[in-house]
Amino acid sequence: MNVGVLALQGDFREHQEAFARIDVSSKLVRLPKDMVGITHLVFPGGESTAISMLLESSGLFGAIGEFLANQGACFGTCAGMILLSKEIHDGRADQIAFGGIDISVRRNGFGRQVDSFEADLQVKGLDTPMRGAFIRAPVVTRVGAGVEVLASVTYDFGPNRIESVPAVCRNANVLVSSFHPEVTNDSRLHKLFVDDFRV
Repeated sequence: MNVGVLALQGDFREHQEAFARIDVSSKLVRLPKDMVGITHLVFPGGESTAISMLLESSGLFGAIGEFLANQGACFGTCAGMILLSKEIHDGRADQIAFGGIDISVRRNGFGRQVDSFEADLQVKGLDTPMRGAFIRAPVVTRVGAGVEVLASVTYDFGPNRIESVPAVCRNANVLVSSFHPEVTNDSRLHKLFVDDFRV
């Protein structure tokens, strides 16, 4: 098992620290050559449009597309969820969506930075709730066939609109969360990723 963390922009160092807490080493991925030997790839939180443009200019877009086509294991948090989704609402027309997991998402669906919040989530497979930090987070608007929802969050979207929406989803080789597990001291999603997504 060789874990790579996409390091073009965003919380990549926080992901490395989360893996270190569970004694898993990881390497930073900035160029196509860094993908050699990678079995598990993390898409960090950050700015999805910026990461999207940097994927093109770095030449990583094709290498990651091939990795996904070969069923490489991927874990995306916040912006990473957006990049791995099949459909993006309110994104740039040229924004990349790899389609690694059959979900639709709305960028900044919970609101702007000032609307950031935390919530306790009951994640399937974890014994106790996990604290999730939702920072300019995407909202999952559709879940396709073959996608399992591991956790949901209830949110007040405005007058008479309190909804429970998916917060953690997975399929055979992709795990995504709309929140930032990398900014807390809880590495259980990272452990689930390396334990359950053996390739």
